[in-house]
Amino acid sequence: MSNESVKERSFAGVEQLSLRSLVIGALGSCIITASSMYVALRMSALPWPTIFVAVLSMALLKLLGKTTNNEINVTQTSMSSGAMVSGGLAFTLPGLWITGIWSGDGLMAQNFWKVLFISISGMILGTMLTWILRKRFIETEALPYPIGQAAAETIVTGDKGGRKSYLLFGSMGITALFTYLRDSLKLIPASISSAFLYARNLYLGIAVFPMAVGIGYLIGTLYTGVWFLGSVLSYLVIIPLGTLTGIFPSAQEAVSFKNTAGIGLMIGTGLGILISMVVSFIKKISLTSRNNKNTAKDNKTFTFRRFIIYFVPAALAFVFSIASGLGLLPSLLLIIGTVFASAMAATITGQTGINPMEIFAIIVLLAVRAVVHVDPQGAFFLAACVAVACGYAGDMLNDYKTGHVLNTNPKAQFISQTVGGVVGTVVATLSMFAVINQFNGVGPEVGLPAAQAAAVSKMVGGIEKPVVFAVATIIGIVLYLLKVPSMTLGIGMYLSFEFSAVAFLGGLIRLLVDKLHPKSAENGSIISSGMLGGEGITGVTLAIIQMITGA
Repeated sequence: MSNESVKERSFAGVEQLSLRSLVIGALGSCIITASSMYVALRMSALPWPTIFVAVLSMALLKLLGKTTNNEINVTQTSMSSGAMVSGGLAFTLPGLWITGIWSGDGLMAQNFWKVLFISISGMILGTMLTWILRKRFIETEALPYPIGQAAAETIVTGDKGGRKSYLLFGSMGITALFTYLRDSLKLIPASISSAFLYARNLYLGIAVFPMAVGIGYLIGTLYTGVWFLGSVLSYLVIIPLGTLTGIFPSAQEAVSFKNTAGIGLMIGTGLGILISMVVSFIKKISLTSRNNKNTAKDNKTFTFRRFIIYFVPAALAFVFSIASGLGLLPSLLLIIGTVFASAMAATITGQTGINPMEIFAIIVLLAVRAVVHVDPQGAFFLAACVAVACGYAGDMLNDYKTGHVLNTNPKAQFISQTVGGVVGTVVATLSMFAVINQFNGVGPEVGLPAAQAAAVSKMVGGIEKPVVFAVATIIGIVLYLLKVPSMTLGIGMYLSFEFSAVAFLGGLIRLLVDKLHPKSAENGSIISSGMLGGEGITGVTLAIIQMITGA
């Protein structure tokens, strides 16, 4: 029986919300959060769990009887929420061990509540921002959010069955086997590169990631083209030609230049978003004042509602930040910076399916420390809060994208995400201390490289090239206001050529399909969703197995 013929459940007066979706989602959040912490620390990567939990939610709910696509979506929303909390903590706080700020025994007893409070602060801010940005990014700008699209495709196709179901689960199975052979048995390389080219400052290659091809297909030619353009500028122009002509004394200097420029473009995009939102708000105020005759009551209600939505969560996050040990002014600046960074994270996630949360954490950290003194521990806490909020924003908006496709009630998703997020913050905090304690520290020598946290540790001192950063930021603002996807250009400059090239390949395939055989475009989306799901499911499953076995 199709899910469409099943009556929607209602819990606590909220349509499409069910008690069992909250319970299953919360329990699933515990498992996914713990495994995500493990894989983030061990592999310095964290694949989106969205599709994995969509399949898991569908399977569990169908075992319990009749369900609907919306109930599956609501359950999935809760189940995935804690993963990005784990990512935010794993990509920042291990720097406390790396730098020697934290050492010895009893660290969990001394710092558990501080870490939990800063995690909750980030979770609250991420939840608030996604609710505010949902309509703009999901409905008005209609950003692709490829992971969310893929999750929706997985749920719909899994429900209908038939040929499309075979396409989805066939591609998912093949990709899962491929990922297992690559990541577990090491029979397939993770990337293909050339030592000959590397020696000549041409850092070119191909990442062997089916997921990246799927992402490229789903987000389309425009975004992947701009993304790849950024990569071409970095790896075929700036680094080799800049080094060859003597503009840069070394390849390392050229890499530093392109990384700084890429970050500047991303920051500029964020400022562009902020400017756009301010202008839009001013226009609304102006329009309201011109039509003020019969709307005084509505304006009052609107103002009060906005006060609840904006300021109450921000105040709670502010209190939790102070409780973690941060001072009044650092906490205030943290709230402002996190709002800004979350908007950027929402944009880049929507355009590319990638969320460089640690980069945004570094940016806000540097900005806050430029204004007020923050002790080393507080600096890492600042970064953690931002990373959690940014990761959370990306995950939630992917879920809202899924919900938009499936016509799920956003309020049901909001409540579900909040429940899963609260559970996730507790589990993520416990898991971080547990895993690091198990390995007796952090670093490649003990099997926990935590590469992102190491980068955060190195960047605490400040931006390497402030002039380059400033110019790139201005360019990013201008490009965004001109409707050019500058965030995507920046991420292309920052990320490796290997991954960017594969994503572009997916975009080219989409272009060819649209031109030569447009009727097959939907089948291509289904296959791409399966590729994302197969790699994501296998990655999470391997992480869970490793966590249990300790291998």
